[in-house]
Amino acid sequence: MEVTILVQATDKAFEILEKARNDARELLYSSAKLTSETRSLEERRKARDFLSGAQRSRLTLRNFAITSVLLFAFWIILSARFDAFHLTLGIICSLLVAYLSHDLLFSNIRLGDARVRARRFFAAAPWFLGQIFSANLHVAYLALSPKMPVDPQIIRFKTKLESDISWVALANSITLTPGTITVDIREGEFFVHALDRKVAYDLSTGEMEDRIAHVLMEADHIYIQDVLDVARIFGALK
Repeated sequence: MEVTILVQATDKAFEILEKARNDARELLYSSAKLTSETRSLEERRKARDFLSGAQRSRLTLRNFAITSVLLFAFWIILSARFDAFHLTLGIICSLLVAYLSHDLLFSNIRLGDARVRARRFFAAAPWFLGQIFSANLHVAYLALSPKMPVDPQIIRFKTKLESDISWVALANSITLTPGTITVDIREGEFFVHALDRKVAYDLSTGEMEDRIAHVLMEADHIYIQDVLDVARIFGALK
């Protein structure tokens, strides 16, 4: 009887030891597998970060180069001087300004690319030039009229535009149009000096704001052309 009990106890003890050994083997296997997966994930993360960093650096360099070329082209157009001194000064100024603001021109680009913006810019340029021409005539009329019907005033409005580049484009467009000057911008609210009521009314219609939104593809301004541009892009990707 005692021998039978001893044999059974021994068998039970071996079963417990075998189970413990199997459990230990499974634990070691799981630990090794987890360590391998963690190392693999870490290596993949490092590789992804490296590639993302390289892509960002390449993108930054491209944006810097394009901004420098555009600024230098405007420098040549506006200065109309081609001697070594002015060209060298233009290169230095263009590089400096591009270094400080190269991310401004290429920020918040929606689906589509710079070519869409460029095409829309040249399409909208005649309208902006027409506004400048008509505003020049109106200011000339105010200046030459014997009664001088000038009614200067400060108007303020909250813009629907979202990005910094859109605010800059709107502010410069207002200032370039004779009769209006952008005085200040505070959190998307514009303060503009207008020479008379007609100039103030023309600005309050929001047409200039909408055209800039269209050119820069602002998300809150949906046009039929936006849909056509996006459809063309999706068609090319198929």
